[in-house]
Amino acid sequence: MKLFVTGGAGFIGSNFILKAIERGDTVLNFDALTYAGNLANLESVSANDRYTFVHGNICDRAAIEAAVKSDSFDACINFAAESHVDRSIAAANIFAETNILGAVRLAEVMREASVPMFLQISTDEVYGSADHGKMFRLDSKIKPSSPYAASKAAADHMVLSFHYTHGYDVRVTRCTNNYGRFQFPEKFVPTIITRALSGERVPVYGDGKQIRDWIAVEDHCDGIFRVIDRGTSGEVYLFGGSSEVMNLDLATLVLERIAEKQNTPKEKMLALLEHVKDRAGHDRRYAIDWSATETAIGWRPKIDFATGIRATVDWYLNNEGWWQALMNKANANV
Repeated sequence: MKLFVTGGAGFIGSNFILKAIERGDTVLNFDALTYAGNLANLESVSANDRYTFVHGNICDRAAIEAAVKSDSFDACINFAAESHVDRSIAAANIFAETNILGAVRLAEVMREASVPMFLQISTDEVYGSADHGKMFRLDSKIKPSSPYAASKAAADHMVLSFHYTHGYDVRVTRCTNNYGRFQFPEKFVPTIITRALSGERVPVYGDGKQIRDWIAVEDHCDGIFRVIDRGTSGEVYLFGGSSEVMNLDLATLVLERIAEKQNTPKEKMLALLEHVKDRAGHDRRYAIDWSATETAIGWRPKIDFATGIRATVDWYLNNEGWWQALMNKANANV
């Protein structure tokens, strides 16, 4: 297939592109290269004849039109988004512009260019916080708690309206928290790792008892390909890892793995933990029931959480140059 991928230099997008090239697809990566975009993630395929990079923003209609005219594409997969909740609280307008208006503009251009399929990559955060003992399902109420989540929910509704109004093939995926290689250092798991390796305090919001359902990015990408290959227009697909873990327990697990790999006493590493003021509108729990997705397209997560987290820690330990370069760049722009 020929895929038009936006935000492909980011965490999930780059993992998706690497898998796409591996399976024989041709990819155009359209990315604005904001602070979280990193072409180093795709260095291994940069010279591949089936990979092309175009520097562009999904808010720029002319740029999208020029890029899509370069070839005949089978699908557009939209990973492009502002995604950090704290940043959305500080600057909600940026999230509205990129996540809502950008997604709509992208879908408009793709439909007008007769790209057969549009896939919107969304998040379980559109549902807000899951009550104890309950899980997000396709019929769960949309109740976002943060500007980020609200912008993603709005984008989902807007692009799905193209299915109902125009008969355009639009599909949406909503996934829980991802972990794995190439995740930007500001996110929870890499923050724990990079701060610990730098000897800095490791912040945990509030009491640290917030619960997240974690999924390996490789499993998420497999699910996205299933939606492309087997999905149906107008449908929403939920992905989860069935791995509910409290934030404090996850931080402890990661720090213990670092201590093990560096032959450092666990107590010394765990002493870096520091509880900080809780985030405004912080959801208490996320949990997804992905059984409907399994029934519809035959997907289920394969990577054991404990195994996957250990492998992720090891990747960051072995690729300090990758994350250190990002942090140096971020500090230089402060």
